[in-house]
Amino acid sequence: MAFSDRFADPEPQRAQVDAWPGPAVLEFGTAWCGFCRGAQPLIAAAFAGHPGVHHLKIEDGSGRRLGRSFGIKLWPTLVFLRDGREMARLVRPAREADVARALAAIDPPA
Repeated sequence: MAFSDRFADPEPQRAQVDAWPGPAVLEFGTAWCGFCRGAQPLIAAAFAGHPGVHHLKIEDGSGRRLGRSFGIKLWPTLVFLRDGREMARLVRPAREADVARALAAIDPPA
């Protein structure tokens, strides 16, 4: 699974995320967040070259456990994981190149 434009419902439990094999990106935000909407084209473009990376959009907010477990403060925040371990994090990414660089760090070699 590559880039997703829909929020996960329900969100996964932290133990599930920690057990995921391979590369994955959690994107925390909301549908109404202007920063989140503005970042979508650059995030999608960066994912185009990484179809093997699992992407999961997580609707974040008060009382949302997964976001709190990752210490999310601003949206969008992208958490880059490999085998359930955080390898990189981008907060309010503004350049496709930054997202692509973080994806390259978790994507297995072809």
